[in-house]
Amino acid sequence: MAKARIYRPDKSAMQSGKLPMKHWLLEFVPEKPYFVDNLMGWVGMSDMPQEVQLSFPTREAAIAYAEQQRIPYQVYEPNKRRMVRKAYADNFKFNKVTN
Repeated sequence: MAKARIYRPDKSAMQSGKLPMKHWLLEFVPEKPYFVDNLMGWVGMSDMPQEVQLSFPTREAAIAYAEQQRIPYQVYEPNKRRMVRKAYADNFKFNKVTN
């Protein structure tokens, strides 16, 4: 049985929305390495469970599913987001301190 990882995805750097951060994902860790196709040069894999990605509303729901299905899992806690309050006017301060 493939081992699964349960995590909450971080927000993409390409967008400001935080919607992907509201759900937890369960995905399987690849068991076989990627291979390069000799003819076309494409990268592929023959590990089918790697293609499966399940979404859950809470961490507990994802853990309950993994335990019910007897899937070994590892939970990755999300990093704490640190908000730095900034004001546009700070760019034009007279006594601005820079690093």
